[in-house]
Amino acid sequence: MSDGSGISQRYMELFFELFESLPRQGPGSLECAKRALSLCRGLPDKPAILDLGCGCGAQTLQLAGLTGGTIVAVDSHAPCIERLEAEIRERGLAGRVKPLAGDMTKLDLAPASFDLAWSEGAFYNIGIEGALALCRGLLKPGGYLAFTDAVWLKDDPPPEVKAAFADYSGMGSAADVIALVDGGGFELVGHFTLPEAAWWDDFYAPMERRIGEMRGKYADDAQALGVIDKLAEEPEMYRRHSDFYGYEFFVARRA
Repeated sequence: MSDGSGISQRYMELFFELFESLPRQGPGSLECAKRALSLCRGLPDKPAILDLGCGCGAQTLQLAGLTGGTIVAVDSHAPCIERLEAEIRERGLAGRVKPLAGDMTKLDLAPASFDLAWSEGAFYNIGIEGALALCRGLLKPGGYLAFTDAVWLKDDPPPEVKAAFADYSGMGSAADVIALVDGGGFELVGHFTLPEAAWWDDFYAPMERRIGEMRGKYADDAQALGVIDKLAEEPEMYRRHSDFYGYEFFVARRA
């Protein structure tokens, strides 16, 4: 019988086995990226872009296709960076995209060196205020910040939904995030809520297919099946309660 630390270690092993295999590690889509990028008016033809919390790089590769710029893509999970490096080699993008494995708060990057800072669903790790300060220092004057963050769409969500977002410290409404943006040295350009397709097409639908495969792979492992059941709660939660929460795409400009 495993102790608590053993169960926790098994959870993380299976968590990464699942999430590393997905097209994306969070909600988003090419159409949403295009819409957010269209709000960044006046970007140089070849902008210097910083992608913070890039995961395995789905949006990094989209940005490479949508712009002619160079991209520094950062994530703390080394296997995701290794997967992105392989994609970059395969697509011949080594001259334009530089993946870095490391903590986004400890980057050895020159101040005021980027035209666009981009982050999809990763700022909860350091908090919006910390992320705004980080990006403000790295962006050129007039540079853009485009990011997604989880927000409440309705007041008083059910207890199970609140519990699911317990790790999202300070999670609020879109208006709450806008107030932080306005007070953090940025001017809001625009924002929009990600549609449900951005959750399902490249994230939850592939996740549920992969969960089915993992149930077969670990059919004789009761502990693994318990972890997989836990992981399966995430898309099911969104299926039941998507009217209470969502992801908002915010685009702001350094004042």
